[in-house]
Amino acid sequence: MAEKKSQMTPLTYLDAGVNIDAGDALVDAIKPAAKKTNRPGANPDLGGFGGLFDLKAAGFTDPILVAATDGVGTKLELAQTVGQHRGLGIDLVAMCANDILAQGALPLFFLDYFATGKLEPDVAASIIEGVADGCLEAGCALIGGETAEMPGVYPAGGYDLAGFCVGAAERGQLLRSDQTKEGDVVLALPSSGVHANGFSLVRKVISTFELNLFEAAPFSSDIPLGEALLAPTRIYTDAVKAALSVGGITSVSHITGGGLIENPPRVFGDDLALRLDVRARPLPPVFRWLKQTAQLDVYELARTFNCGIGMLISVSPDKAEQVKDKIMQTGEDCWTAGEMVKRETDAVLLDHAEKACA
Repeated sequence: MAEKKSQMTPLTYLDAGVNIDAGDALVDAIKPAAKKTNRPGANPDLGGFGGLFDLKAAGFTDPILVAATDGVGTKLELAQTVGQHRGLGIDLVAMCANDILAQGALPLFFLDYFATGKLEPDVAASIIEGVADGCLEAGCALIGGETAEMPGVYPAGGYDLAGFCVGAAERGQLLRSDQTKEGDVVLALPSSGVHANGFSLVRKVISTFELNLFEAAPFSSDIPLGEALLAPTRIYTDAVKAALSVGGITSVSHITGGGLIENPPRVFGDDLALRLDVRARPLPPVFRWLKQTAQLDVYELARTFNCGIGMLISVSPDKAEQVKDKIMQTGEDCWTAGEMVKRETDAVLLDHAEKACA
């Protein structure tokens, strides 16, 4: 039996691939980004064992809390390839905060989780600065997070992201699926692009056709393909807050994974269907390109991607124009996209889809 070698030199955590000093430096570097997200009720200081939030200081009397957690999917693989990371932080906040909004609540605070094989402080700082950007847009405070260096779990240069958001609404003000009625008008808010869903298919298209991410996008010649696809997810706090202030809102649907087919039915009853007239807005060029390149049929396109609609809001007919005007006063685009009808077959009906997507 071979004799075991004696270990003469003491081992450190750094020898095992974990740099505690780099982690400490990162915390110090991101504190200014976190502090700029401060809002009533938040304590923006990082470094403790938990983040604090005072609901009374935030103006709530009898609040119901709403929580959401999400990631950015395989969009991060694309970001790592082209070396553009900051937008992923915005995506991370958006995926969680928009889900909070869909309940009729407002986002209050956010925590992030960043895991990597080897900590690259510049990359991590860029992402967390993006998280702060997203928090500012969402109106929530970045009150903490976790950075995990995990050699052997993630490859060199690889990382993963997760986010956790908490919002609130006063008791009795949350949206319920039984509030939506036949005849309700459905308003649409535009997406900024693919957002953070469907990127496994996007990446399959890129690899299959050997596309260069640094060359001009086939659907937008003035911007590289990678940059165009990485457009950060839109955050709808101002628009939804404005809509709720008018009243008459019966549902809000965040169009994420499952696209226009699977998300809307989550917010209305089994006796109703959403009838969308997809001619109301042209199919954005990125989705037209994906449909043609991957030879997707309309159903597969609509079940995979948001197709240019990031959020749908149903509203009682007597309030529809007022809500639309109020939303547009925030600077957000908004249009009448359809209506709620009695369900006879499918839960979502896409009128004139083939013609609009041709």
